[in-house]
Amino acid sequence: MELILRQDVENIGFKDDVVTVKNGFGRNFLIPKGYAVLATSSAKKVLAENLKQRAFKEAKIVEDATKIADAVKALEIKITSKVGTGDKLFGSVNNIDVAAAIEKLGTTVDKKFIKVVGGSVKRLGKYNATVRLHRAVVVEVTFDVIAE
Repeated sequence: MELILRQDVENIGFKDDVVTVKNGFGRNFLIPKGYAVLATSSAKKVLAENLKQRAFKEAKIVEDATKIADAVKALEIKITSKVGTGDKLFGSVNNIDVAAAIEKLGTTVDKKFIKVVGGSVKRLGKYNATVRLHRAVVVEVTFDVIAE
């Protein structure tokens, strides 16, 4: 089943992509939730026209996302956490904590666009995370987890 996505859907595609999914997934999940519409020939023509008109706006959005990416790359992120014996943390550090640390340093990034490599962090040390600011702008960020 061919669908046009109305918004970003993780592991499927980005807004305004034409994707092919299994019939049940499209009919029972994507279309009822409003995440996608059927990709008929008329819908594809409308999409092509909208994409042409949006090309100039998209360039400005990518430029802004690149500026934010440069600002985030320059940050030295340190996350403090309570530590038990050795270097094992009480709890864990995940994308929410990374987003809070970035916001504390002056740049706002939505937590759902941050992926910590390996899921969640349970020990002290240096770790990596990827921040997706736009479909074309993905930045790799390193952060330190230190004892409180």
